[in-house]
Amino acid sequence: MVEKQMTELGTEQVEISAHLNWPPLVQGILVKRYKRFMADVKLRNGHVVTAHCANSGRMLTCSEPGRPVYLSRQNNPKRKLKYTWEIIDMPGSLVGVNTMVPNRLVRAAIEAGNVKPLRGYSSVRSEVKYGKNSRIDLLLEEGERRCFVEVKNCTLVNAGIACFPDAVTTRGFKHLQELQEQVRIGDRSVMFYLVQRTDADRFRPADHIDESYGTELRKAIRNGVEMMVYDVSLSLKSIALNQSLPFEL
Repeated sequence: MVEKQMTELGTEQVEISAHLNWPPLVQGILVKRYKRFMADVKLRNGHVVTAHCANSGRMLTCSEPGRPVYLSRQNNPKRKLKYTWEIIDMPGSLVGVNTMVPNRLVRAAIEAGNVKPLRGYSSVRSEVKYGKNSRIDLLLEEGERRCFVEVKNCTLVNAGIACFPDAVTTRGFKHLQELQEQVRIGDRSVMFYLVQRTDADRFRPADHIDESYGTELRKAIRNGVEMMVYDVSLSLKSIALNQSLPFEL
């Protein structure tokens, strides 16, 4: 693994990382993704199944028809769609497309002590209410100290540059404002971008897609919100935090 040296905050290599194992995966070929949350996939046996796509973004560089994809199968009788789309094999990298994964992975890595800037907290809670009718992805606590961590899934990569968001996000804009408010009242706040692929060497806000988000992100950093970007080590067996990436604002 190659260390990257571009951000003024430095980079960090994760030596021993907590990881999440994939359930048994079923291989197929992506026919099409539609209605945001559905994807038709042709399995090896020739059957076409409709899988749940747990990703509300545009998936601009990770939803190309004809590419190999990998699905998990759910046995919950209450689920209408038995398959969930987990991974797509793009030319430069496997890409994790399930947006439910980053929160679980980042929490596991923090609890294992793999994220050095976020060590020193005895408690990690998920989906804690805060702000104006919002929930923070992760709340870290140690005595009176609190750290609010908002995790974002990043799959948009062009020419080695990871970008977020891949669609206009009023919800993401609101999160930036609320994190700034937590800093104002004395808490610590972190924007944590998880790049769920291995072919990025830096990160930029996607100003060409949502200029307002990029402007607010820069404002948030000036106002004390911290920013962290990590990529992953990704295989068909597991996914783990890999190393911090430099970012350009």
